[in-house]
Amino acid sequence: MSLQALSFASLNLRIRKRVFDLFFNHQIKKNYCNQFERFITYMIVLNMAGLVLEQIPVIYETREHLFHIFDVVSLAIFSIEYALRLYVAPEDPAFSSAKYPRLAYFKSPFAIIDLVSILPFYLGAFFDADLRVLRALRLLRLFKLFRALAPAVNEFLELNKDKSYRYKIYALVNETPTSGNLHHIFDMFIVTWVILSVLAVIFESVHSINYYLHSEFIILDGIAVAIFSTEYLMRIYSSPEDPKYKGWLLGRLRSAARPTSIIDLLAILPFYLEAVLHHLFDLRFLRVFRLMRLLKLARYSGATQSLFIVIKREWPVMKAAVFIMLLLVMLAACLGYLFEHEAQPDKFENIPQAIYWSVVTLASVGYGDISPVTPAGRAITIVLALLGIGIFAIPAAILSSALSDQLRIERESMMTELYTMLEDGVISADEQELIEAEAKRLHLSQGELTRLLEKAKVEMGVDHAHDSHAKVSWDGKATKAGAGEMSLEFLSKHPELAAEQLKITISKLQQIVSVSDLEQLRQYIDNPDNVTALQSSMLQILLQNNGEKLKNKS
Repeated sequence: MSLQALSFASLNLRIRKRVFDLFFNHQIKKNYCNQFERFITYMIVLNMAGLVLEQIPVIYETREHLFHIFDVVSLAIFSIEYALRLYVAPEDPAFSSAKYPRLAYFKSPFAIIDLVSILPFYLGAFFDADLRVLRALRLLRLFKLFRALAPAVNEFLELNKDKSYRYKIYALVNETPTSGNLHHIFDMFIVTWVILSVLAVIFESVHSINYYLHSEFIILDGIAVAIFSTEYLMRIYSSPEDPKYKGWLLGRLRSAARPTSIIDLLAILPFYLEAVLHHLFDLRFLRVFRLMRLLKLARYSGATQSLFIVIKREWPVMKAAVFIMLLLVMLAACLGYLFEHEAQPDKFENIPQAIYWSVVTLASVGYGDISPVTPAGRAITIVLALLGIGIFAIPAAILSSALSDQLRIERESMMTELYTMLEDGVISADEQELIEAEAKRLHLSQGELTRLLEKAKVEMGVDHAHDSHAKVSWDGKATKAGAGEMSLEFLSKHPELAAEQLKITISKLQQIVSVSDLEQLRQYIDNPDNVTALQSSMLQILLQNNGEKLKNKS
């Protein structure tokens, strides 16, 4: 083989390895593997949505060219994905041991799904085929989702192989040490359907849209209710796995009485009530309550959980502010009724109607549908408007301050956890995942998380510097070196810490010299084969300093 051919083969190997590491190697943390798979997943979901929208004439007929462009782009993306996976197959551990790695990949189930999802469209360019059949074959792209789902399922089964069926259900719907990625996929699936069902309720209220999509809305709502009902039953069935809800019946009843469980029930209850009691009552108004499904998202948001904690903690103060606010509203309503009833009996007909005026005025909304006309009434309005600026702002200020404090407390708790994790000087992979999950819940950016980690490492480094048995490593690899040892790269970025480390090292050297035989040390140092000139000079200074101390003591 010529030198040029060898050079080309070497370049091809490097490119192939680089492509695999960038887009398909799950063992490397900082690459584009997760982003690439997430992008492909979004494209599959968008293709399924496009396939559904194509069945709606009012949408498809006027935008047929846009659908065609999207289909061509999707086909190109999926083709590039298949070609890349085939190209890097020799680098994939699943196929690299085969005699012909690319052939092994070609025969694998996922490769067959990838190929079948795009092949019919290329065949359609050479053979006559019904376009409707080709469109229907795009449903095969849905099977590509199993590429992301299958590893998660295998991981979940492996983590829970010795667990009961009920615990597996519990681990699927709740965050546990054995939940794995399948739990996150399940959460995203429920969140997606919550958003879809809420959007359907909103668009259903638009007559022009509901006229064309009425049947589709009914089908979508039926599927959503089936999914939410299954989720609700799974949570109730598996709740005794939680120590707080032990008991075959009482535990499940206590679990069903939780606010989150009540929200889950309200999300599906209107559908069943309307189906069962429609012949007795007109329950169409219950359809609006399907918007309660939006509250299900509170389960998956750390921000709402923090807000609930804040409200619970600050409720005594909030009660005082609400009491003052209600007192002022009632007083203003009574005075408004007193001064305006005779002048405007139709608007200030009674005190409840005056309460509406009082709230609107205090809240600085001022709709203008009810306004005073008497001098006394207008004077009261001026006072109310000025008081309302402060009175209605009190609860908002309390919540704002308390939420800020709660976030600070949670970040301090996170710092405490970081200190605990850094006691051995090493952040393991599991600890890193916990840190990232907590940072995501607290809405910390990657930069903020990095700063917190560096701060914890610096402070722990200073603390460990006085511990002769400490093992510190800031690059994720344990070391057995001296106390407080840190990488040179880390010390180069923190000169003040480098100075501290230097002082500590000199102090350690002084301690070693003080407990050693000075004459033997001098003999060892005088031999140029044992130490360098710089080391000899420094050690001579230490020996001289120690000798002077001994003379002074004597």
